Amino acid sequence: LIYYGYIGCAPMYPTVAISLRTLAAYRQSHRTCPRFSIQAQCKSLAFLHDIPYRPYLTTQFSVAYDIYLEIIHRVQQRLQASLGRDTPNWRLLNACPACFYKLQDEPKLEFDWLISIDGNNSLKRWDSSIYGNTPRVDSRTARSDYWVEPKAVDQFQNEFDDILQVDSRIDDWQDEPVEAHPSQSFSCVDRWRNAGPEAQKKMFSVFDQSGIFIAACRHRFVLLACDMIRSGELAKYPLALIDKLLGVYGPNGGCAYDIGCAFSKTLGNSSLAPQVVNLGFRMMVGAFHGHAHNRKCQLHWHPLYIPGTGHSEGEGCEHIFSASNELARSTRHASPFHRHQSIEEHFAFWDKDKYAALSIFLWNHYREALKVVATLTAELTIIKAELQLTDDDFPRFLREESAYLECLKELPVRDNLCIRYFNVTVSSIADLSDSFRADWDLAREAANNALTEIPASSLTLINQALTAARIGVDSSYARLQHAEALVAHIEIQLSIEARWEIGDENYKCFKEEASLGKYRAALDELERLVIMRLFELSKLSLSGTGYKLRQQISKALQRRSEAIRKAITRYNVQATAVNTPRPNISWKDIADYGFLAEFDLLRHSRADIRSHDWAKPAHREATTKYFKLLRAREEIVRLNIEFRRLRTAIHDEELQVAGIIHDLLISDPLLGSELKRQWRSRAATNAVHSSRLDQIASLVGFSGVNAVG
Repeated sequence: LIYYGYIGCAPMYPTVAISLRTLAAYRQSHRTCPRFSIQAQCKSLAFLHDIPYRPYLTTQFSVAYDIYLEIIHRVQQRLQASLGRDTPNWRLLNACPACFYKLQDEPKLEFDWLISIDGNNSLKRWDSSIYGNTPRVDSRTARSDYWVEPKAVDQFQNEFDDILQVDSRIDDWQDEPVEAHPSQSFSCVDRWRNAGPEAQKKMFSVFDQSGIFIAACRHRFVLLACDMIRSGELAKYPLALIDKLLGVYGPNGGCAYDIGCAFSKTLGNSSLAPQVVNLGFRMMVGAFHGHAHNRKCQLHWHPLYIPGTGHSEGEGCEHIFSASNELARSTRHASPFHRHQSIEEHFAFWDKDKYAALSIFLWNHYREALKVVATLTAELTIIKAELQLTDDDFPRFLREESAYLECLKELPVRDNLCIRYFNVTVSSIADLSDSFRADWDLAREAANNALTEIPASSLTLINQALTAARIGVDSSYARLQHAEALVAHIEIQLSIEARWEIGDENYKCFKEEASLGKYRAALDELERLVIMRLFELSKLSLSGTGYKLRQQISKALQRRSEAIRKAITRYNVQATAVNTPRPNISWKDIADYGFLAEFDLLRHSRADIRSHDWAKPAHREATTKYFKLLRAREEIVRLNIEFRRLRTAIHDEELQVAGIIHDLLISDPLLGSELKRQWRSRAATNAVHSSRLDQIASLVGFSGVNAVG
């Protein structure tokens, strides 16, 4: 059958066979459109041939497709051996020529390699035993070296203590206001579910595999992956991947993770800590996720403020997941082997696609970096002249801001009690006393009216009126007594002998603190709404987000936009009411994503910091531009290196493969012909790369070496 171009659907005496051309066509269709399943292919063929579709056709096609992929895999193994690419970790060491094809005379970089890691729960696999079925035995294992085995992951299961103790959340982005714990004013972890305690990261028991955790280089090639098994995003998954990557790539690595700030503590407490320190491995947060971290965190972990990151966004995994999410429908109920097979096929094609787009990546980033350098250099020249600043001032502003945020502390417990005492004593008791007197007057008037206006013979009506008046008075008196009891309780805790009076020193002191408390509450609510709005906006553009969900998000955004406007109004009222008025906020400020960085300064500014240069809006904007300029210059240096690496890799590969094809055509003509066929596609891609590299070299401002290394 195979000689005539067919694969049978049974090992012995097949009655149905499927052509290799059909299988090849489906493979390419599925790789370019992952949601195109075998069932969809079989239905298409059934309609094309005017026969009714039957479910067993999917099973037959699947069997033939498995055999087809196994044949391709074994041919690839022979080709890789012929090319000398069958050594351990060869794929990892050569996955991305721009990242890992290092040359001898390269300039020294701050980070020799940059990656991003993240987990995703879209590729869950249903546990078939939930329905009472016996799982189908399939001893086949994954074919590629993308996967880190569960045994390697589980060695990090219980070796460290859970250092992330935050309040549990059912939903990190719930609509109801959440009271932040006072000791967590600078904690980012309550914004990220994957940064919570390990015990929280549970997964529905109906799923056997609850997702995948991956690592990718800065050019978005997939490096490693592992299954998340019956759990959420546990720390053992990134630890296992980092362990493997450190062993392969060595020193001076940088890794972006959306909770890199919190995970660095876990990494420091793990068995990898000595290796991490010795190899100079550095965690950071992604550029997108980093803006939702607090300002103190950003100054230490955001790529904008980390030398050597260039324009590496650290969000490569998000791009990968936006495509791999399309596999979810076809893998949800698949066997473990078929799930791995689909994911491997997708990642292999993804990497091939990323290689084809590699020179476009360099071209776009080089043009962007040159534009940023030209624009910001001119702007900063004018700004420095107007504000009388030098380049040395901008790092100093960052140090001063960081030092200020480091010194901020929460109010002591006694001060919080004093503020509560002030609110209850001055506000609540006074209001309740007035309310009680008003209720008493109303009750007395109601009683008099009952005796004078209601006929004496209507005893039932008189009793009802008197009872209603008595209930109103009793209720008001009970509230007053409760407030008095609360005041007495706080007075015992604070050892207050004489109740505070208006004009007392303590009264004046804590009146301001109470006002600040209302201000911070208004600010917290505004920040919460802004963060939810930004993350929902990001969901609207996700591929695979259904129409109904997009409609729900759009409606929620409309409601939230109105809620934000009201929250801005409440904030501005409280900002004006405090003793040292805070700056007002407009809708234009809120619409800027970077404005999230200012919330911590607004929240914790007990003293007036507006006189400090680093706190002035003009100086802060100039500082941001200065660091963007630094990162753009670093990007150009890194792109010059990556430019030469890619050109050299193409040159060396052409020489190597041409010689091997010549030898194979003599020693093994069939294998040589297959390598020659595959090389035609690769050579065409390399020709496009070479042409585009020439375009990069012709750019005004190009500073690299346009030659083979």
